[in-house]
Amino acid sequence: MLSHPTDDKLRTLKLTGMLTALEEQRHSETAESLSFEERLGLLIDREQTERDNRRLTTRLRAARLRQSACLEDLDWTAPRGLDRALVLALADGRYLAKAHNVLVTGPTGVGKSYLACALAHKACRLGYNTLYLRLPRLLEEITLARADGRYPTLMAKLAKAQLLVLDDWGLTPMTAAGGRDLLEILEDRHNLRSTLITSQLPVDAWHDYLGDPTVADAILDRLIHNAYRLTLKGESMRKRRSPLDPINGLT
Repeated sequence: MLSHPTDDKLRTLKLTGMLTALEEQRHSETAESLSFEERLGLLIDREQTERDNRRLTTRLRAARLRQSACLEDLDWTAPRGLDRALVLALADGRYLAKAHNVLVTGPTGVGKSYLACALAHKACRLGYNTLYLRLPRLLEEITLARADGRYPTLMAKLAKAQLLVLDDWGLTPMTAAGGRDLLEILEDRHNLRSTLITSQLPVDAWHDYLGDPTVADAILDRLIHNAYRLTLKGESMRKRRSPLDPINGLT
């Protein structure tokens, strides 16, 4: 049988992984020594791998992570109190299956956002739909969405994300409307989806930050009781970067 009719059918069925593996087998001397089932198994494995890679690419694109980060590249040598055992435990994704939250706090520059993006990247690799947002910008976007009619769609998107990362919690003042919107988001997600928050403020200061005591109580009740906490410390890791090169004789 000519090869091109099979190739055309694989393209029509969008089995591009199998097509690539089949072409490799045609030019491989070792493939001739394999049984039919072994060669078929290799074709199926390649197709599965390519589909998994495409799904991961789609999830990462939709996540819109602030940084390209992964847990394998975490710097464990910096003196910042990073709980390695807890991070590695979170890496298995069981907290996502149980809809538990993660709270990452610490001063600026200690790697909170990087850690959050690394955990989000791992969630994508595990097959979870993830969404990264800076809280100040999200609250602005909600205000605009309410004005132009996108509010229900945006809130549904936030509720649907299997892992929602809210970065820079506490960076800008919280308004009364912002607190109510935040409560709606967390209410929709409570015990259903995981939320990961990074903040320069310690968790004990969140109640005051949120303002309205009633709203603050409701938000924290839905957020912290089933949350893992990572408290970082130390100086900014940005100070560890190389200094600027001299310019025009300046030092």
